[in-house]
Amino acid sequence: MRRNSSDRERPILVFRREAKIEIPDAPADSSGASSSSEAITIHAAAGDEASEKRRATGKRRGEAAEAAFLARATQLGFGVLLPWGESDSYDAAVDSRRRRRRLQRVQVKSAGSYNAGYTIKTTGANGRVYTLDDIDFVVGYVVPEDIWCVIPVEALGNRATIKFRPHSRRLVKPMFEHYREAWCLLDCPREKRGRNDIPKACRSEELGVRCAVCPKKRLP
Repeated sequence: MRRNSSDRERPILVFRREAKIEIPDAPADSSGASSSSEAITIHAAAGDEASEKRRATGKRRGEAAEAAFLARATQLGFGVLLPWGESDSYDAAVDSRRRRRRLQRVQVKSAGSYNAGYTIKTTGANGRVYTLDDIDFVVGYVVPEDIWCVIPVEALGNRATIKFRPHSRRLVKPMFEHYREAWCLLDCPREKRGRNDIPKACRSEELGVRCAVCPKKRLP
């Protein structure tokens, strides 16, 4: 609307799209009737729609990775519990149906684009690298390759990001490549596997899947 000359001294309200708008009662004129000729001008500043779209896309990609983890873990015979809400630092808790032990807290991360390797973040919403106080495992899903890496949180050290290089031709494989398909670690108590264990001994023959360095990998 066009502002009247009498409105020049009135403040202009600027609010984000999600804010509440409260307009006070219009002042009454000397005759006691409310003025209907006054024009109220409100300027609204919407949020950055492109930024909101990026956040929504990232969230959906994360939800898809969590759904894929749920399908894969249950296929292998694990029980999977999902926490209520989004306040916890982990996405799922895994329970082995073969043995009784405490639940393993899992944070699921996904990688979709290749840039000298596939990169995932190993930090929480606060920007701090995950520790044993937060989770037990980071499970990275390399989407284009359909590869899972099951990594004990102790192996992260202070790394805020880690890279997977599944096509490396180096004789000595990159560190985190050793955790490819290492689902057996979820089936092994911490006291038996030790700190940042790379499973040089098979940790679960019952799973029916072999990790990248499993000594029984060549067996049928």
